[in-house]
Amino acid sequence: MANEATAPTLYTVAAPPHWHCGRTVTGVMQQYILALLPAAVMAFIYYGFPALRVIGLSCATAVAVEALCCKAMDRPSSVDDFHAVLTGLFLAFLLPAMAPWWLVVVGAAVSIVVGKMLFGGLGGNPLCAPLVGWAILSLSWKTQMDPGAMVLATNLVDPLTQLKYLGVAAANKLSLGDLFIGKQLGALGATQVLALLVGAGYLVSRGLLKLYIPLSFLAGVFLAGLVYYLMDGSVYPSPVFHLLTGSVVLGACFLATDPNSSPVNKAAMVGFGLTAGVMTVIIRVYGMYPDGVPFAILFANLFTPMFDLIRPKPFGAR
Repeated sequence: MANEATAPTLYTVAAPPHWHCGRTVTGVMQQYILALLPAAVMAFIYYGFPALRVIGLSCATAVAVEALCCKAMDRPSSVDDFHAVLTGLFLAFLLPAMAPWWLVVVGAAVSIVVGKMLFGGLGGNPLCAPLVGWAILSLSWKTQMDPGAMVLATNLVDPLTQLKYLGVAAANKLSLGDLFIGKQLGALGATQVLALLVGAGYLVSRGLLKLYIPLSFLAGVFLAGLVYYLMDGSVYPSPVFHLLTGSVVLGACFLATDPNSSPVNKAAMVGFGLTAGVMTVIIRVYGMYPDGVPFAILFANLFTPMFDLIRPKPFGAR
């Protein structure tokens, strides 16, 4: 009895947090895919079955390549977390509806291998994975990545191409209302402004999307566009035109907010979003590519470690 009374009490020690909110990577990925469904539906309405072909082939390739990478790395398969599906869906949204099958396959494979698995998998990639695939495709096969050259049987007009080659007068003839509902030629799902905003609103309502990066990104695009517009309105379009064209909304709400390649602190998020937004307009004005959103986000991704140095003061510090 004496020995039992004096025996030390043993405690079980575990790493925090001890209380789990119930949110999983798989669940978050599924919610993001659900939020992108309205844009996918609108893409099907405007482009028909070729849109489904690109989406299906891109997602299937991304899943297959990730499974092969996991096998080659002798690690458990991670395809059941749906991140590969989401990566393929994002890439499909950045491609023309009539993209050749080999272009879709190469882009999805590069997004997974170079953009994700080369850095160890989910959580290790310093750049937004689908944008890595998009950038390599754009630099390698410019014609096949041009919606105007690939989607010929359509009445839709590419507003950024009109601006780039025909000037602001041709761009101003386009209805801003049509641009808002996605009635414009461009990448498969990136131009579906209204549908993407609906999806982003759903994620915000579920607490999965913080608005620091999206709002600062859109503010950066608006402010930079306003500066150029005030400089010479006969050469540069209105800032609203910049907001409603190309992949601005997709980039602001879904690509720039990639948790692996974006900052985590509030002030850093704002600086990150403003940088990407301003760079979008600068690339559109001076660059050779009509839509500068993907390159602008990749540029901001490179500075994420520096933005992460912007940290709040410790509690109680002066």
